[in-house]
Amino acid sequence: MVKLTFDKMNGLLPAIAQDFRTGEVLMLGFMNQSAWEKTLSTGKATYFSRSRQKLWTKGETSGHHQIVKEVRIDCDNDTVLLKVEQLGGGACHTGHRSCFYQILTDNKIKIDGSPAFDPREVYK
Repeated sequence: MVKLTFDKMNGLLPAIAQDFRTGEVLMLGFMNQSAWEKTLSTGKATYFSRSRQKLWTKGETSGHHQIVKEVRIDCDNDTVLLKVEQLGGGACHTGHRSCFYQILTDNKIKIDGSPAFDPREVYK
C-alpha cells in the first residue's frame, strides 16, 4: 500500500473530490489516516471533519454518497484526488452540486446555478 504523508498538516491531508465523468471539482475535504483507510476499504469517500473532530462518510446524513471510482495521489504523497460518482443531488451542504459554485468576477461574487436540493430538508 502507498504510504501517504500525513505529518505536514498535523495528521491531515487535502482530499479533492472530482466527478469522474465530467471532471467537475465537487469539494475539498481533509483526511487523516483512518479516513484514508476507511475510504479504501469501503469504496465510499470518507473525510475527517475538522469542526466536529471525527470521521464522516460523505452521504451518511444526506444520502448523497461519493462512490470512489479512481484515486490519484500527488507527487509528494500529501494530497489525494478522488474521482467519484456523486449520488444524490450534490456534494455541497448548501444544496449545490459542487462546493465551488461562487465565481469571483470584477471583485463580486456571482452564483453559478441553483441548489440541487433543499439543505433544510436533508439536514434536519
